[in-house]
Amino acid sequence: MSNFIKLLPDSVANQIAAGEVIQRPASAVKEMLENAVDAGATEIVLLIKDAGKTLIQVIDNGCGMSAMDARMCFERHATSKISNADDLFAIRTMGFRGEALASIAAIAQVEMKTRPIEDELGSCLKIEGSKVISQEPCQCSPGTNILVKNLFFNVPARRNFLKSNTAETR
Repeated sequence: MSNFIKLLPDSVANQIAAGEVIQRPASAVKEMLENAVDAGATEIVLLIKDAGKTLIQVIDNGCGMSAMDARMCFERHATSKISNADDLFAIRTMGFRGEALASIAAIAQVEMKTRPIEDELGSCLKIEGSKVISQEPCQCSPGTNILVKNLFFNVPARRNFLKSNTAETR
């Protein structure tokens, strides 16, 4: 008898898992806004185009991230909120699992600029379908500016299930 069960390649598994966390543009908006709040932002700007299918941008004045954290935040289960199981009983933030940004990056084209207030330069990242295209130092304001473009660009079945722009923005 032949063996039929096999592990999916990481790229396929990431796309499937991302669909569980980010089911529609509103899911991505929620996660990104919660990240801004958790970063201590007192000002948050949200820009959306085509009900979030084409563009979601969140700009905040939160704590920003170091270059290493900027790269690490897109890895699945990478979080600054918990380090062991006991921490789960003391969570005081909206997010803690370290899945949101990894899930968004798996199914979109992402550009992020981030800078802690104490640093002179920030970090600029471009990610497409979980692949880091580039990361380099850049001039940017303290806080984080994240653009999510072409949500579900590599998951046509999910994109086809999205409703009209009017319905998606309700």
